[in-house]
Amino acid sequence: MTDYLKTDWDYNSERLVEVYDELPFWAAPFGLRLLDNIRYKKGIRTIDIGFGAGFPLTELAMRLDTDSKIYGIDPWDGAVDRAEKKIEFYNIKNIEIIRGVAENIPLLDNEIDLIVSNNGLNNVTDIDKSLYECARIIKKGGQFIQTMNLNATMIEFYSVMEKVLRDLKFTDSLSKMQNQIYKKRKPLDKYLDLIKSYGFSIENVIHDKFEYKFVNGTAMLNHYFIRLAFIDGWKEIVSTDRQEEIFGRIEEELNKKSLTDGLIKLSVPFVVIDTEKQ
Repeated sequence: MTDYLKTDWDYNSERLVEVYDELPFWAAPFGLRLLDNIRYKKGIRTIDIGFGAGFPLTELAMRLDTDSKIYGIDPWDGAVDRAEKKIEFYNIKNIEIIRGVAENIPLLDNEIDLIVSNNGLNNVTDIDKSLYECARIIKKGGQFIQTMNLNATMIEFYSVMEKVLRDLKFTDSLSKMQNQIYKKRKPLDKYLDLIKSYGFSIENVIHDKFEYKFVNGTAMLNHYFIRLAFIDGWKEIVSTDRQEEIFGRIEEELNKKSLTDGLIKLSVPFVVIDTEKQ
């Protein structure tokens, strides 16, 4: 088959531009390292947990052969709709979409050869149920590989927030901040122990990081992805009636810091966790 020779693209087509990959800066660094460490094999059955708008689901499907089957599971309807447009436009035939959650994966026991999750499993409601499902559906010797950002993520912001909360003696909010970080990003050693308790051996843990850089705190707090993915969680740390005051102080402190340091930097340390089912 030489269908790949049909390259009569209309580069001004609204449909092409709509699905042309707008892969977020956030997802790309994690996903590239994940894709580099997959053990690629012919004819395997795979699942991507938490694929969002289609990455790395579509990329992985196109790297595998047509005899392979790739499931993608995600509960976010809007993002899944977007992924389905890409799958149809890219003419990918080996993907099956599941609109659902990692805590209840509708696949048979020992059905899957490869599980991938690009910063997805650390956002599930119940990590124990999700890991149980992973252990149930994967074959012995199967690869389970995931990425996750670590608990020092954006430590530069949290240090400023902590200073503001301490200065104002908001001890309850300070505890909420620390609990929120622990809930979303558990210490790596504890998470690795949890994975092992479900019958996986840790084959490799690859450490990496990337950075967001901003001219000042105002630019950072108004950045689209910061507002989309982080602001609501940060707002939960303080009472509604004090949010304007607290975030005004945080913005002011960040702007002072940018004058001293020349910019605001948010570091995002992460790991690729490569495991095998025993």
